[in-house]
Formats: sequence, structure tokens, C-alpha cells
Amino acid sequence: CFYHNACLHNSCFACARAHTHISDGPVFEEQPSSVVYPEGLSKGTVTLNCQARASPAATYRWHVNGTKVPVGDPRYTLVAGNLVISGPQYGSDGGSYQCLAMNRCGTILSRVANLKFGYLHDFSGEGQSPQTAYEGAGAFLACQAPAHYPALSYRWFVNDFPSFVMPDGGRWFVSQVTGNLYLAKAEPNDTASYFCFTTINMDISTKSTFSKANQLTVQPDAPAIKVRFPAETYALAGHTTQLECFAYGNPVPKLRWRKVDGLLPSKAGASAEGPILTLPEMTFHDEGVYECEAYNSEGRDTHQGRISVQAQPEWLQVMSDSEVEISSELHWTCVAAGKPRPSIHWLRNGQPLSTQVNGGRLKVINLALEDSGMYQCVAENKHDTIYSNAELRAPDFRSNPVRRLVPAARGGQVMLECRPRAAPKPTLFWSRGTELLTNSSRYTVTVTPDGILWIHNISRADEGKYTCFAENYLGKANSTGHLSVRDATKITLAPSNADINQEENVTLQCHASHDPTMDLTFTWAHNGALLDLEDPTGPYHRVEGKETIGDLLIVNGQLSQAGTYSCTAQTVVDSASASAKLVVRGPPGPPGGLVVKNVAETSAELRWSRGYDNHSPIGKYVIMGCSPMSSGWRTMRTDPSNIEGNAESARVVGLLPWMDYEFQVIASNILGSGEPSMSSHTVRTQQAAPTVAPSGLGGGGGDRNELIITWTPMAREYQNGDGFGYILAFRKRNSPTWVVERVSNVESSRYVYSNQNLSPYCPFEVKIKAYNRKGEGPFSQIALVHSAEEEPTVAPSRINATALTAFEMQVSWDPVQHLSIRYWRQHEREAAADRVRTAGLETTARVAGLRPSTRYHVTVLAYNSAGTGPASPKSTVTTRRPPPNRPPGNVFWKTDGSWVTVRWDHVKALDNESAVLGYKVLYKHEGQSALKVLDKGKTSVTLPLPKDNGYVVLEIRSWGEGGDGAAHETIVSRDSGLMGVCLTGLCISARRHAHRDERS
Repeated sequence: CFYHNACLHNSCFACARAHTHISDGPVFEEQPSSVVYPEGLSKGTVTLNCQARASPAATYRWHVNGTKVPVGDPRYTLVAGNLVISGPQYGSDGGSYQCLAMNRCGTILSRVANLKFGYLHDFSGEGQSPQTAYEGAGAFLACQAPAHYPALSYRWFVNDFPSFVMPDGGRWFVSQVTGNLYLAKAEPNDTASYFCFTTINMDISTKSTFSKANQLTVQPDAPAIKVRFPAETYALAGHTTQLECFAYGNPVPKLRWRKVDGLLPSKAGASAEGPILTLPEMTFHDEGVYECEAYNSEGRDTHQGRISVQAQPEWLQVMSDSEVEISSELHWTCVAAGKPRPSIHWLRNGQPLSTQVNGGRLKVINLALEDSGMYQCVAENKHDTIYSNAELRAPDFRSNPVRRLVPAARGGQVMLECRPRAAPKPTLFWSRGTELLTNSSRYTVTVTPDGILWIHNISRADEGKYTCFAENYLGKANSTGHLSVRDATKITLAPSNADINQEENVTLQCHASHDPTMDLTFTWAHNGALLDLEDPTGPYHRVEGKETIGDLLIVNGQLSQAGTYSCTAQTVVDSASASAKLVVRGPPGPPGGLVVKNVAETSAELRWSRGYDNHSPIGKYVIMGCSPMSSGWRTMRTDPSNIEGNAESARVVGLLPWMDYEFQVIASNILGSGEPSMSSHTVRTQQAAPTVAPSGLGGGGGDRNELIITWTPMAREYQNGDGFGYILAFRKRNSPTWVVERVSNVESSRYVYSNQNLSPYCPFEVKIKAYNRKGEGPFSQIALVHSAEEEPTVAPSRINATALTAFEMQVSWDPVQHLSIRYWRQHEREAAADRVRTAGLETTARVAGLRPSTRYHVTVLAYNSAGTGPASPKSTVTTRRPPPNRPPGNVFWKTDGSWVTVRWDHVKALDNESAVLGYKVLYKHEGQSALKVLDKGKTSVTLPLPKDNGYVVLEIRSWGEGGDGAAHETIVSRDSGLMGVCLTGLCISARRHAHRDERS
């Protein structure tokens, strides 16, 4: 209708709509897969799937071995596109199946699916001849599997099922290629009957069978080593490949693999040490010669096998829908890789194309209507067949129609897109009503595959319906949208420039007007980046108000938030924007370019460049430093001590010589201190002679004829240089001559001077100083150190041992420094004696922890740092009998005003216990320390009570020559009118009645 302008009226558009064909050629969503079906299974079914997406819906046909499947036969049923075969039969149903999907756009072929029948026959009825193996040598038993399809898996069992042969230190191996059983080193107990057990796995069932017995007899013989077999194979790229290898030998050989012409792939993993080399996901780099090596202590043997890698076809370039004009040329290309190299042929509507084909190139000259349909490029080698599809079709707006409603703002511009799906390329037209649109000052029609229509300087008069028409030789289509003109959006109050200090809040205003029929939204951007105004924890917040107000609140402003802020008010048809600048004043930024120069022993010069002042002048600088001896960054002393804000250099003073330092510079202004500069490179100050002497000078002790001098090693910060050591000077007290010695180890803390002429415990004056490569430091103060002592030569005299209690004794002697008391029980060896040490000029010592009624022997020895002297003559003492182990009983008390009287029964000693001479009462008021009260011979005590309502804690025990007996503990509270009775530790309080006396 559009070929003649005179025909532009309503009937023409009706004609166009009537000739519009909306169709889709078939595209496979599911294709058939090969099936292995058990032979002889008559009641089962096989389903070969085939489903295609198409408009109108596809119809289906099946071919087997190139001929049509008779779907009318009751054994064949078509369910949607799926072919169901009932009771498949070997001989009549086996073969290659292919599905054809077709509609009026054309026909396509599926991939080929094979229906094969699986079977496993029984083993031959004849058993194999008995086999003989020699002890220590290898052997194998042949499986001789029966006829079968597909491949089998193999196992062997011994004597009785299911005693399967299991790996035994690498002696046994079952090949999954031949099924044979291999034995690396025969042993006497291997003599048995062996059965080959085979299993076949099919898609819907599994079948197994086993052989007749294979008799193996093991006889004595000599050891050997021999690789029995490797396997050579080809591999399929992307699949897993295995090589097998096994060896005979005694001891049982170990196996390892290598790649002769390169490195063994790392993916071989643990299988590189074993009979089966597994290589997953094969690539062409894995192709080559592989060697299996068997080795034991008797020798080695090798064998090689080659892996050739092949590949299924894979598309490198596929065909796609082309957009060409009628009567022009159509070119399609498809490229496939594979090994062997794939062959390529072409199909149209499922039929082979022989003309206009050159391998992977299809050229159709002078394209005509009868050339439309479904095209397929087919690549195949012996491993697989793959298909690539394309379609020549009529125009179609279903997937991408013109927008139904296109709003636009007055004075603006709008773009209407026309993107029909079509091949070959359609011719496109735009109309408004019945007016065919052409390029003008207001309309720009771009006749491209996208069919874009631009309308500029929009007014109310441009409202209406706009239709895009598409046409090629296969058909026509159209799509219509409505243009609606709205009022333009305008900014009525633009944001103003602002200036704040860091951490202050600021509000940027933004108001706008818009078409009231549409929603208005505001967005803000900072330096072009859109802001998130919905995060309640963020710094940016929307100010709630009328729809036409979009103010922005910035909370706790930071230096990073300075910059340009843009407000955009927008509707679905247009937008308007306005911007303002925000200045944030804050502490200075970090200084830059920090360098260290002119490093001396205790100072260094620093230079830097000014950082950003962040809109507030820099007032001063502070220099920070750290060293291995400091726990962190600290403020350094500088020259000048106060560094002005306009300075760019200063000298750091007060450094330690021969020390590593890093420095930072921090600038500050009236708003605070900024971030530190980047750390300087590490510098080491110059070396200098030590300035302090080592501390902790002392010594003494050691072996005879030795003078030991000790000190505290100097810390790293005081060494001031390398080549560090110590200089010792010592002399006998009052001697004019000093002996000087050098100790070169910085970690040294001890020096031993040996001289056979040294007197024992002779006083020496000692001093020490440090030195390094730059010189010597000052001497320390003089310390007095004694040479080593000699062991005491005289035993203590006048030894006296007295028993104090059943558990203690007291030992006395004439004065001698540093004594050791040795004591042991009668009938014990002196070598096992216990010891007690004393110091100084003590002449007595108490020895506790003794046993009651026990005879002890005691000696006293003098000791010093050189050792122990001779023992004194032995003294003998017997400890006293033990005190009663029973506490006072029947304890009770009576309160009288501010006093309490406590009574108890007398404790009678047994024959083997010491007599009771009296009682000890330990009492304590609440909040006071303990007090002792001793009343000999009495069985009562009167004590004061606390003035408040506190309590008294009592502890009552007997005492005598054997010591203190067991204690009775009780608590007495202040409560007049109460009397307490304590029986064996259980205290009972009772209200006293007037008619009862104290005894009751």
C-alpha cells in the first residue's frame, strides 16, 4: 500500500494489517539421546524425546536409519513430539533415530540418537587349564569374557562368592581393559580357585555373570621383576582417560609414571604412583608418550604407551538470522573445530543442500521467496554431530512493539523506536494518522534496522498516534504508539553556594515546578556521583516537605564532602538540574614530600611541602618520630622548638646515636590537627662513643681461685655504634695496680678471672665501661666484689637438741655463719635425712613437722657459697607424746549483760597421749583481730560481749607438753535472755523460762 502515495487512506492500513503474518520457525528445546536397551526384555518401553518451540506449533516426524518411522504401527506412539517404542526388538528396532520438527516457516532436524541393544552371554562351559606360579614370581589369569555390549566392569573372587580379590600391598591388579587378574609376587597361600566376575550396566538394568574356576597353584622358585603390560589408547578432549600398568617381582614392585616428551600433568595427582594413571579433562597438551616404571630392591623395568587426543565437533562460528534485501545475496558461514576434522554440510527444511555450498559457506544469489524457511549447518566427525539453526522470516513486532504511550515535555524532544524482528532486513515507514512522515525541520525519520523517529521542539499539536510499518518479501507488520505532550519541569529555587566548618550541618535548597499529572522526584549528585538519601545512618538526608521541595541536609560535614552538588528534578518525560558549590573548612591535610637529610649523631634535618590548608591557614607543624626502642609514635624535640605554619623544614634534635628512625609531620590550624604525612624512609643516625656506663656491677662466688664479675648488658639504645663491648678494671683493695680486660660480646653479662694465687674471699675493687668503634665511654662507680670462698673446715660445737612438743624440737649451737641442720629418725639412713637452713649468726632453730613419741638424731653443718663443711657430733632427742585428739565437749554458755560465761567438760588424756595442763581459748569479736586467753586448769572463761548486736567467735582447745589438742569452734551472739548449748559442735539456742535454773 505504501508504494503509492495516492493510496494512503484507511483502507490501505487495513490491507497492511490483513497481510501481517506473525510466525516463528521451530527451535529445539529438547532433543533425543542414545539409549542402550536390554536384549530380550519384551515388556518395556523406550522414549526418545523431541520438543521444539515454534509459532504456529510444530508438527513432528521421525526417521530411523533414513526411513520414516511407521507411527501407525501399534508399537510406535507419538506423544507430543516424543517417540515411544513399546517392547523394542533386537534386529527390527535398533538403529539411528532422528526427529523432524516443522511448521509453515520450515523444517529442522534433531541430532541423531542411537537405539542399541545390550547383552551379556554366559562364559564358555569349558574351564581353563590349571595355572602354575612360582613363589616370589608373577602370574596372571585370563578372564576370556563372553560376548557382550556395551563395555564390562571386572572383578575376581576366590573359592566362594563373594570373597572378592582385594588390593594387598600392590600384589593384585584387575585390568578393566582385558579383565585379566595379575599377581605381582606369588605366595604359597595364593593357591586357590579364581573366578572372573563381569558386570554390564545398561540404562534400565544391570546384569552379571562369572566364569568357571581358574585353578592357580604356587610352587617355590626364584624372584624376578618384569612389567607385564601397559595399555595404549586414544583419549577424547574434555573426558577422563586411564592407562594401566602392572609388574611382576619380589619384593612386590612399586609403580610410577612419567611423560617421556614433557612434564607429567599435575592433574594426574596421586595416580602417578600406582597401576592406573588417571588423567581427567584431557586436552591436546596432554597428548604424548607415557612411561610406566616398575622398581624394587632387585631392579627396574619400563614400558611406554602413547595417548592420542581427539575431540568432538565444537562450533567456532555459527550462523545467525541475516537481514538482506530481496533479490540480493544471502551469505551464511559456520566454522567447527574437532579431531578428526569435522565435515560440514547444509540443510534447508531438513533436506540437503548441494548447490551454492562451499564447505562451511552457504551463498544464495538473487534471494527469492521460495528460499525462505529453516536452514541448518551440520558438523560431524566420528565422535558426534552438531547443528546450528537460522531462519528467514516475515516481520514481527511481538517481541519489541512500539511503546503504547510515549509522554514528552513541551519544548523538548522525543525518540520513538521501531525494532521489528525480521529477516531479510525489512523496509520501515512511519505515519501519523494517515500522513506518511518524511524528514523535515521538525521530524527526523531514520530508516535503519532500529527505525528511530525523532521529533524536536515538541508542542501540543504533536499529540496523537504514530505507527511504524515494516515489510519484506515474506510479509508485513505494524505497531502503533500514542504521543502525549506534558508541561516541562523547571527549577524554581536553585541551591546556593555554602561555606561550613568540619562537623557542621548544612541544608542545600532545591524547589521545582512540573506537570501536575505526573510524579516529581528529586535526586542529588556529589561531583557527578549519585547520592544515597535512604540510608538513615549516612550523612545525606532528604528534607521532608511538599512534593515540589527537594532540599538536601548534610549532617556532620567532612572535608571529603566538599565539592559540587547537583539537584535534579525529574518526571518520566523530562528533568531539570541546578548546581552549587560547598566549601568545608577543617584541619590541614597531610604534608607531602617528606625527606630526611644531613643526618648526624643526635640530629637530622627534615624537609616537606605544604599540604592543603582546607580553607584555614596552617598555624604550626609538629614532628613525630618512632624507633625500634619506642612503643609508638612520639613528639620529637626540634630546632626551632616551635615550627611556624609557613615553614617547610626543621631539625630534629635529641636523637640517640646509631639508631633507626622514621618521621612524620603533622600540620594544624585553629580547627585542629590534620592527618600525618606519609612516613619518611628509615634513617640511621651516625655512630658515637658510649655516653653511659653499664649498670648492675657486682659478682662473687664461683669455684676456688676465681673472681666472678657480673653486670647488666647495655640496651641497644645505649650502645651508640657497632663493634660494641665492655672494658673491665679490677684490683685488690688498697692495691695501686689495676688489671684491665676487654669483653667483646655485647650480650655478655659475666666475666671470670682465674688465678691460682687468689686468696679465698679476698675483696676486689671493680669498675666497668663500654666501648664501640667510635671510642670508649665513662667508667662506672667502683664496686666491691669478693673472690670465691672455700668450704667451711670446722664443724659447729656444743650442739643441743630439745623436744618442745610432739611435733617440734629446738636445736642450739655456738655462733657460726650459714648453718644447715640435718635430722633423721632412728632406724633411717642418714643419707635420707631432712634439712633445715639458717642464715647469719643465729644460734638456735626450731624444727617442725616431726612425728610424736619418735627418737631423732640431729647434726649441724656450716655452709657458704663454696659448699658445706663437716658435720657436728650427733645429738639425740625424743619428741613428746601427742596431745588428745578430742576437742572439749558439752560446751555451753550464759550471757549476763555485757559478759558471757562459757563452760565445757574436762578432756581426759589416754595412756599414749600427753597430760592436759590447761586450755587455750581463742576468741574474736566481730570486726576485730584474734585474741588468746590462757587459763591453766580451768574449764570455763568469762568474756566481754560486743556493745552492738555483733557476735563472738570462740575456739577452745586443750594443751599440754605434747602441744595443742583438737579445737571446738562455736559462735556466741549478744542476746540477753538466751542461753546456748553446744554438743559436739552443734549449737542450740533456747528461750529461758523464769522457773528454770541455769543448769536446765
